[in-house]
Amino acid sequence: MNKPLVSCIIIFFNAEKFFEEAIESVFAQTYDNWELLLADDGSSDRSTAIAQAYAQKYPDKVLYLEHENHQNRGMSATRNLGIRNAKGQYIAFLDADDVWLPSKLDQQVEIMESQPDVAMVYGRSQYWLSWTGHPDDIQKDYIPDAYLPAQIYHPPTLLTQCYPLGHATPPPPSDIILRRETIERLGGFEAGFQGIYQLYEDQAFFAKLYLQYPVFVSGECWDKYRLHPDSCGSVVNKSGKYQIVRQFFLNWLENYLSAHKIQDAQVWKALKNALLAYRNPTLFKLKKLTERWLGRIGGLVKSLTTKY
Repeated sequence: MNKPLVSCIIIFFNAEKFFEEAIESVFAQTYDNWELLLADDGSSDRSTAIAQAYAQKYPDKVLYLEHENHQNRGMSATRNLGIRNAKGQYIAFLDADDVWLPSKLDQQVEIMESQPDVAMVYGRSQYWLSWTGHPDDIQKDYIPDAYLPAQIYHPPTLLTQCYPLGHATPPPPSDIILRRETIERLGGFEAGFQGIYQLYEDQAFFAKLYLQYPVFVSGECWDKYRLHPDSCGSVVNKSGKYQIVRQFFLNWLENYLSAHKIQDAQVWKALKNALLAYRNPTLFKLKKLTERWLGRIGGLVKSLTTKY
């Protein structure tokens, strides 16, 4: 039986510090029918040379890509560059600072092949701090408790249950595999998420997917999601602009839902609750205060019922 080709896409921008480790984790896969597309977002460090060297050494497996004139065009445009050049039935993203565990593609392809109605699979990423080698960090790796139970989720459940509209942990791009035709039907990633706003470029794509396609959530861990001070999330948080970025995403989602005539009441309720903090801060604070008091009263009633 022929194994389906998986297009593995690593986008990178000045990623020399961790880049080779990410690439080598693709070569370490137990699944062997893959191609690796290294999509350069205009790097000025050694990562361009690293990518070109791999492409020259493994011309049948690795392809180096860049924007015209070596431009820097952002994460979404660079993901789309990789997608346009991909030949595989399935696409798996790996960010240049993360690593895959060896069985990732093997197990994810098996699930995709056995679940033809599922558009995407993701598992439970390990949040990785021990990469530093510091003794204080060795025991700090963890898998968040807030991942959803393993099962198939039908649209639009994940949009309302996963962050940023819900409370469940969302997948990072390095954890997913999906059908190439799904990405193409959705129009790829949103190029408007540039600069600091690209922190939410993956969530914008996921929102589009969650509205239309079933997703298989697994209980397996297939990747290490590196936490470090130079990541996009860390940089935005340190800049004090996280709330601005989050509001940008929520406004985009509101416009997207309206443009596509999405009428699901639960989706709109979740979005309006998320937007309340920005559009009516006073009402938002009052709502949160009321929820806390109701929670305390509920706890008191429960304790009294238990006692008596």
